[in-house]
Amino acid sequence: MSKLVTIYGGSGFIGRYVTRRMAQQGWRVRVAVRRPNQAMHVKPYGVVGQVEPVFCNIRDDASVAQAMRGADAVINCVGVLNEVGKNGFDAVQAEGAERIARLSAEHGIARIVQISAIGADAESESDYARTKAQGEAGVLEHRPDAVILRPSVVFGAEDQFFNRFAAMTRLSPFLPVVGADTRFQPVYVDDVARAAELAALGQAEPGIYELGGPDVASFRALMNRMLGVIHRRRIVIGLPMWVARIMAGAFDALKFVSFQLFTNPVLTRDQLKNLARDNVVSDGAKGFDDLGIEPADMDSILPDYLWKFRPSGQYDEIKESARNLRA
Repeated sequence: MSKLVTIYGGSGFIGRYVTRRMAQQGWRVRVAVRRPNQAMHVKPYGVVGQVEPVFCNIRDDASVAQAMRGADAVINCVGVLNEVGKNGFDAVQAEGAERIARLSAEHGIARIVQISAIGADAESESDYARTKAQGEAGVLEHRPDAVILRPSVVFGAEDQFFNRFAAMTRLSPFLPVVGADTRFQPVYVDDVARAAELAALGQAEPGIYELGGPDVASFRALMNRMLGVIHRRRIVIGLPMWVARIMAGAFDALKFVSFQLFTNPVLTRDQLKNLARDNVVSDGAKGFDDLGIEPADMDSILPDYLWKFRPSGQYDEIKESARNLRA
């Protein structure tokens, strides 16, 4: 019988790529999510019955244990960028990760992979970064044999980074960014999934790996690079931190007074704390080289999905070629 992997958050941005790769390896894949009926897009990643979404509440021991029953490996892709309801940073990223690791040890699961993030720091002022670090500590407490992956900002067709800012260019001649000089090392989502795949297959040594792509650039430079891909001219404006704090405070206050009917997907005070710090691979950290993976560069990927934000969409290059012919 083929092996079974349980992927917590396997229908999300990173998780769906991990799910597809494990299915391609011939594994049966159990995708553990809060809303299985909204995760049906993963079923075609394998043959009939190979990929199965199941319900799981990461805050509940019994639910987590049921989802990993009989599995040979577990991969935790669950994370939140913005707290909503009971799914806060502590509950999901710290306690949830520790719970999966503890129960995987109790059930004798052979391998465990934890998706964390560059910047995870137990001493950070950011709740996001602090709970990522606490989650790592909880995993290693129960599973010192775990593989922990820390990607920088992740890009790909479904990302909320380049897609979000490219969409903003349709509305304004200006593109405001917070932390314009903060450096990032964007990493392609399928490269992160490939690292998780190797770890689940036992082809990666236990430990922490920091994953960044071949390019390091400031936030401002990344936006200008994106503008080149979508063939638009916009003025990139670096918002001062004091202005951003006022905006984030107002949005957070609106979230509070609306009883979270407004979930603040725009900018939070916690996100500001992360935007003030570089998000790049640390010197001496294990990374893609240690996994034998050559990460994709942005220029080879961004045009494949950002073309829809060009002035004429898929016809933009055709129109440009026609203009050249008339000239």
